[in-house]
Amino acid sequence: MVLQDLVIFQFGSILPASSYPNTVLCTFRSVFAFCPADGPCSIASKHLCQSFLYPVFQPRFIGWLEKNGVWLRRGCEKVKMEVYHLHDNNLAGQYLDSVRPLLDDEEYYRMETLAREFQKKIAPRLQKYLVLKSWWATNYVSDWWEEYVYLRGRSPLMVNSNYYAMDFVLIKNTNVQAARVGNAVHAMIMYRRKLDREEIKPVMALGMVPMCSYQMERMFNTTRIPGKETDVLQHLSESRHVAVYHKGRFFKVWLYEGSRLLKPRDLELQFQRILDDPSPPQPGEEKLAALTAGGRVEWAQARQTFFSFGKNKTALEAIERAAFFVALDEDSHCYNPDDENSLGRYGKALLHGNCYNRWFDKSFTLISFKNGMLGLNTEHSWADAPIIGHLWEFVLGTDTFHLGYSETGHCVGEPNMKLVPPQRLHWDISEQCREAIENSYQVAKALADDVELYCFQFLPFGKGLIKKCRTSPDAFVQIALQLAHFRDKGKFCLTYEASMTRMFREGRTETVRSCTSESTAFVQAMVKGSHKKEDLQNLFRKASEKHQNMYRLAMTGAGIDRHLFCLYIVSKYLGVSSPFLAEVLAEPWSLSTSQIPQYQIRMFDPNQYPNHLGAGGGFGPVADDGYGVSYMIAGENTMFFHVSSKFSSSETNAQRFGNHIRQALSDIADLFKVPKTES
Repeated sequence: MVLQDLVIFQFGSILPASSYPNTVLCTFRSVFAFCPADGPCSIASKHLCQSFLYPVFQPRFIGWLEKNGVWLRRGCEKVKMEVYHLHDNNLAGQYLDSVRPLLDDEEYYRMETLAREFQKKIAPRLQKYLVLKSWWATNYVSDWWEEYVYLRGRSPLMVNSNYYAMDFVLIKNTNVQAARVGNAVHAMIMYRRKLDREEIKPVMALGMVPMCSYQMERMFNTTRIPGKETDVLQHLSESRHVAVYHKGRFFKVWLYEGSRLLKPRDLELQFQRILDDPSPPQPGEEKLAALTAGGRVEWAQARQTFFSFGKNKTALEAIERAAFFVALDEDSHCYNPDDENSLGRYGKALLHGNCYNRWFDKSFTLISFKNGMLGLNTEHSWADAPIIGHLWEFVLGTDTFHLGYSETGHCVGEPNMKLVPPQRLHWDISEQCREAIENSYQVAKALADDVELYCFQFLPFGKGLIKKCRTSPDAFVQIALQLAHFRDKGKFCLTYEASMTRMFREGRTETVRSCTSESTAFVQAMVKGSHKKEDLQNLFRKASEKHQNMYRLAMTGAGIDRHLFCLYIVSKYLGVSSPFLAEVLAEPWSLSTSQIPQYQIRMFDPNQYPNHLGAGGGFGPVADDGYGVSYMIAGENTMFFHVSSKFSSSETNAQRFGNHIRQALSDIADLFKVPKTES
């Protein structure tokens, strides 16, 4: 019997394959197999059929899905992520392998003893409870990850959690600030409408495997509400306005006239009215948003004391219930290739601004600079960077290729001058409240002033040359980062690289521990300088293969860090003490890295428009004496890097590390340089 309808099972899905008589397409762990329809299901038995394995999602089957409208809300109802057996993913072994290059023999033996004891005595009990949770939870990791990593964090969101995204940096569509933000806001609401209608197709991993789109549900109409012990995410089904900040004043701008979405030219008019408004801020209003940049406990207390009644409550609700937040800045920022620090200044403006001109609790803040450049500051708890990147690609592509501008740089069309002007929000800020605002501002300013951000475009090559080295671009960059870090600090460190687990339902991220024995062996050989080029190439390939294998394990749910994290949470619920878990979860990530995805939406042909490049985005340092590095392999011939550290650390210097990255990339490329006659 051939199944004709889409059927969802607990551990996977069975989809009809009309092109293959008497077969169905079974998915498990994102491996696709055609199995006999009247025989045992490879999912139900949890053993993959070996006779008809298909390593890819066949293009004609993709066509069947699209033709029959199976673009479901959560990305084709992805496979549930199961809890690996303690021995299947070699939990203790993988961990020990990851820390071996960082520990001397005595310290390694101590950790080995703790790990083996944990896996033998404590882990089996914790594992049973975690498996039990996985039976009823949509994803056994994501709810705990959101709560304990993000919402229960009491330190400031600014720098520590929020991240930023940059505009196209090599072109400029208009210099008119109000026009640019008018087009951008209109494009964002167009995207929201597509999202509400479930018209956005899921992103395909490797162009073949659909990834879960669940995180997109809270992109708009969402605010992180502070609490004394934990924050909560407030998400509304609908919001018809945006909140706007300009020169210390808050405004409410309606997005609709009746049921009609305002056109870009009408939105430009509304934003221009705000820019032209000469009224001064009300007492205490200018730095009000600093409350969202300071400590969470202090903000929760102030919110309850000063904003739970009267006009303050009404005004605050207008911000928190907005579709998103818009900041109209008076400064101008852009990328000037002749000014090495211009990209870093632009990044710092997006990351923290002046500490009170962003509402850091909103799902995202659209930032508009005076010269027409844009950017985003994004709260992290509701979603990860690829999600907001998907929106941002749509906005930049729609703005440039679909909406456009007049010859004078204004939005296309004629404005409706009868529109009701933007509404000023009114506050009654007491002296005590002003003191709380000032205290939060001082905390935030000290944090912002301590951030060193060095952003640069790497021009010598991009993924085109890397592919000639017969390695993955990500592995190439990660190994280069290890070489650069060793040259910078003279030692190796625990390294975090974020990998997506969105091939599973409601999946978020997993950690790739990219400082491996193989990568450190290559780095030491490079630094020593006495090895033959052929030997160095072999060491590099081993390191690259190891990294790619670890990345595959992480993407397919076989990583160890989220598993260890969840076991730790279970131990806390049960009151079980585990020295091993306590030590593992307390280890600092001195080098935290992330690759920024691009071209998730094919809004234009990058070969035809090579200068339509965004510079990606970045985040603050995770450790006080460490580095944060985000990078975007922007095309065949260039890459962008965002390196952050703290001025207060004597061990780090973002610009110095950036220069080491440049040199490491070039040195590795030189090992594989193709002679010009063969190029």
